[in-house]
Amino acid sequence: MDARLNYFASPTAGKALKHFMSAGKALKDSPLPAATQELVALRVSQINGCAACIDMHAKEAAAAGESSVRLNLVTAWREATVFTEAERAALELAEEGTRVADAATGVSDEVWARAAKHHDEEQLTALVLLVSFMNAVNRLNIITRQPAGSYEPGQFH
Repeated sequence: MDARLNYFASPTAGKALKHFMSAGKALKDSPLPAATQELVALRVSQINGCAACIDMHAKEAAAAGESSVRLNLVTAWREATVFTEAERAALELAEEGTRVADAATGVSDEVWARAAKHHDEEQLTALVLLVSFMNAVNRLNIITRQPAGSYEPGQFH
């Protein structure tokens, strides 16, 4: 499968994505735990069906020491016992923040309260920005059919 566009060959994409990806780097350096970031990025990408991002975040999480059990259960996190309450709250917020059209109300007050119970304001800020960032990246990749499978951990960092 070939991508519809080569972002690396485009001067326009090069200018825009340089700034866009620096936002992603800033999120990596945020106080939101790295494991939570990868789990959220993976779940948002699963919901959106972004194979390139699923490939990337599963491999990045594994390279950082995440277990295959937890990675395999992200898609069914509600029924899994391997996630902390803080991770579960973050995954729930990520799902509602990604499925805004399905819920028609955005993130509910109950979901926000559960996330706020486990994350301080800086972590919540990072979580909201991460969910938004991942949704945007997913769309960039899905629209242009970016292929998956060849990502190497650290490739874009």
